[in-house]
Amino acid sequence: MIFLTTSMRRFFQDDEGATAVEYGVMIALIIAAVIAIVILLGDQIQEAFESFSDELAELGITGGG
Repeated sequence: MIFLTTSMRRFFQDDEGATAVEYGVMIALIIAAVIAIVILLGDQIQEAFESFSDELAELGITGGG
């Protein structure tokens, strides 16, 4: 009987599984935020990179490909 009580007490006090779930939720929220930012700012980011690429091309700096 003591073993059962001790085991149940350990089971209910163990929070490692809850911590793993919390980290999973945080990662999911961060990924969702990054996706939302890319969707909302995607065109502006693309224009900025194209502008930067054009300026480099004018200076004679090309890619390594």
